[in-house]
Amino acid sequence: MDMSPTPRVRRLRLGLPRRMFSQVLLMQVAIAAGVAVLATGLFLAPLSDQLDDEAMRRALAIAQTTAAQQQIAEDLQASKPSVDGPVQAETERIRKASGAEYVVVMDTRGVRWSHTDPKEIGRVVSTDPRQALAGKEVMEIDSGTLGRSARGKVPLRGTDGRVVGAVSVGIEYDSVRARLFHAIPGLLAYAGGAMAVGALAAWLISRRVQRQTRDLAFSDIAALLAEREAVLHGIREGVVALDRAGRVRLLNDEAQRLLGIGEEAVGRSLDEALGAGRTTDVLAGRVTGTDLLTVRGQRVLVANRMPTDDGGAVATLRDRTELEQLGRELDSTHGLLDALRAQDHEHANRMHTLLGLLELEMFDDAVEFVGEVVGDHRATAEQVAEKIRDPLLAALLVGKATVAAERGVALLVSDRTLLPDRLIDPRGLVTVVGNLVDNALDAVAATAHARVEVELRAEGRTAILRVRDTGPGIPAEQHELIFTEGWSTKKPPAHGKRGIGLALVRRLAERQGGSARVTDAEGGGAEFMVVLPEALAEPHPVPEPHAGYVPEAEHMRVPDTQAPLERAATADTGATVVATEEESR
Repeated sequence: MDMSPTPRVRRLRLGLPRRMFSQVLLMQVAIAAGVAVLATGLFLAPLSDQLDDEAMRRALAIAQTTAAQQQIAEDLQASKPSVDGPVQAETERIRKASGAEYVVVMDTRGVRWSHTDPKEIGRVVSTDPRQALAGKEVMEIDSGTLGRSARGKVPLRGTDGRVVGAVSVGIEYDSVRARLFHAIPGLLAYAGGAMAVGALAAWLISRRVQRQTRDLAFSDIAALLAEREAVLHGIREGVVALDRAGRVRLLNDEAQRLLGIGEEAVGRSLDEALGAGRTTDVLAGRVTGTDLLTVRGQRVLVANRMPTDDGGAVATLRDRTELEQLGRELDSTHGLLDALRAQDHEHANRMHTLLGLLELEMFDDAVEFVGEVVGDHRATAEQVAEKIRDPLLAALLVGKATVAAERGVALLVSDRTLLPDRLIDPRGLVTVVGNLVDNALDAVAATAHARVEVELRAEGRTAILRVRDTGPGIPAEQHELIFTEGWSTKKPPAHGKRGIGLALVRRLAERQGGSARVTDAEGGGAEFMVVLPEALAEPHPVPEPHAGYVPEAEHMRVPDTQAPLERAATADTGATVVATEEESR
């Protein structure tokens, strides 16, 4: 028994070729051939009818010419049907001259007086002659003794106008069909030429498609499209594609999330989909550059725009909100280190002074010195807490005062400051105050008699903030520009770009229906003013005194002056974690 493996039989599978070039060429050639065949058929169908009509009219014309000869009608009345008769002789002459298949003259009984076959003379015609004998002219395709023919029948009238017979003329149908067959080769030649031109055009088109698609198969293109959709909607970077008119034609899921819009934006312009603003200007290309910063809602975005060959563009968006938050936390760490260094430096100096007084046995002076130091800290904290009743803002300013003192800047709280503890969004106001104070401290750094003054007061439910500094000020033409995302005069930090802080300040103010602006301060420098309507809650009603009620000495407890370092750290961290943007000036 043969145990050798049976060779596999490879089955030949017929089907479309895989390459797009071959498929497109094959389909277009098939279309061209189908069109050529269809056109030929559509041309041949009416051609056959036209040839039949032409043959019938020709037969009718010969019959009319024959019937118009009055001598034939007279001979029909004066003689008998005979092979040698005058009627037979005259009709044969006409038949040979006209090329008709037959010319038959009959009397009113339908008896033939002439025929190409002498045997049929004297016999009744094989087709119905009644219409012609009734005085009507007839055209038809019919079969008789000589086979199928195109016929024309007319009445034969005597001198008095009476019908004395009829004339029937036939055109051989085989000659009509021969003319049709004779026309087919020409038609096929034209169809072949048209098919050749179509095949050439199909080849040229297929070559162009091959170059543009890099000879990919349809399945490959479908797979690429599916992969493109998966990539576009799977990447964590926003992608916005625009056409040459600036309308949105593609928007992936991440772009919808970052911009806060949906699929309804596709087909609309950026101004309609996003509204006016820097984000729209950046995506539309009205602001040029790379890694452009913009703020959309509460998100900090980095945008890049790349033009396409068709006149459109593709814009990418990256979310830098978390990175900016980390950067702010890094900045807060630096601020905390500065506060710690200032506290350490101040504490070391005081300890050295106290140690010297003790070594000199000046105990009374040492006690007095300690009391002054503690009193100064308590006085500073009490002043801030007395005017600013919100603990977050009070802690922020106490911490900023320590940092300002280390940098040689006097941070003052205006005498007009008075802010009750009724803030609706204290962390938002901490963001605003922290950014403006940090900007002011940077502006007055390394200047003589550096001073920053903060004023916070309430008018009804409206909170008004003013921050003045003695720095170089801001040119009038830049008063609006500084609130634009990405604009800054300071060197960017290592973790990212600047130019977001003031934009965020204005955004927070406008979100609450307020405003943020800058003017020139009296005596030089800049003055920032932020108005926040509805920033404070309605005051609580004062309870009626009752037995055992002991009023508090103050509205709120003064911050613990025994722990100024911890308070400063809390203030800086609270301001910088909430304020997720860089300072801009």
